[in-house]
Amino acid sequence: MGGIEALTWSALGGHDVDALVTTRAGGVSAGPYSTLNLSLAVGDDPAAVLENRRRVAAALGTDLADFVFARQVHGAGVRVVTAADRGTGAFAVDETVPAVDVLVTAEPGVVLTILAADCAPIVLYDPVARVIACVHAGWRGAVARAAAAALAAMEELGSRPAGVIAGIGPAIAPDRYQVGPEVRDAAERALGSLAANVIRPDGTGRWLFDVAGANRLVLREAGIPDAQIHQTPLPTGTGYFFSDRAARPCGRLAIVARLRPGGAR
Repeated sequence: MGGIEALTWSALGGHDVDALVTTRAGGVSAGPYSTLNLSLAVGDDPAAVLENRRRVAAALGTDLADFVFARQVHGAGVRVVTAADRGTGAFAVDETVPAVDVLVTAEPGVVLTILAADCAPIVLYDPVARVIACVHAGWRGAVARAAAAALAAMEELGSRPAGVIAGIGPAIAPDRYQVGPEVRDAAERALGSLAANVIRPDGTGRWLFDVAGANRLVLREAGIPDAQIHQTPLPTGTGYFFSDRAARPCGRLAIVARLRPGGAR
C-alpha cells in the first residue's frame, strides 16, 4: 500500500471512506523506532517522523497537510474537526488538538489520525450520515467510555449508532496485559456485571484485562450491533506493531481515516 504495510477492514470496503492502521514496516526511522514511527513525542528524529507521515499520506493518495492529530490524554474528550483544522499537529507536536482522545468529522478530505502502542485504536463510520470518528482507548479510555462519547458526537452530526460500522485495531493481547486492583475496580464501576467478561484474576494477586473486548462492550452498549463491530485478530507485542509494554522507548502506530472527497452527503 504505497510502500507501507497497513491493515484495513473488509467491512469498510465498497464505501466512500479510507481507513487503515499502520504497522512498523515501510518507514525510515531507526533503532527502537524502526521503521514507521508516526509520533513526534517519543524521542525519534523529527525529520524521520515527518517522512513517515508523508508516506502514510501518499498511501491514502492525499497530503500530510490534510491530517489532524490530537494530544491524547487517555480520556474521553472529543473534538469535531472541519476543513479549517487541516494540518493541525501534522508538522509539530505543540500544534496538536489539545487534550482529546476522539476526533470526529463530517468533512470529506479531512484525515483523522490517532496514535497508539497497546491501547485500542478504533474507527467508526456511518455510511448514511457520512460521519467518521477515530478513537484512542486503552483501559482508561474504555472505562471512560471514549467510544460512546465518539458516537454521541457523531449523533450530533446526524449519525445513528445502529447504522455505524466499527473497526477495532490492534491492542495488547489480554494474556499479556497484567493490571492491578485499581484497573479491576474501575472496570467494575464502569461495566458492572459485564466486567467479568473482560477482566479476570491471573493467580498472582493481579488481573488480566482485555482492552479490545472492553471497548467492544462499550460500543455494543452504545447501540452498535455486534455484527457491525470488526476487531483485528492481530495484537500488539508480536513485533508487527509497536508495543509500549514490550519495549521502551518505542514508536507509535496510527489509525487514519477520511471521507473521500467528492462523495455525496
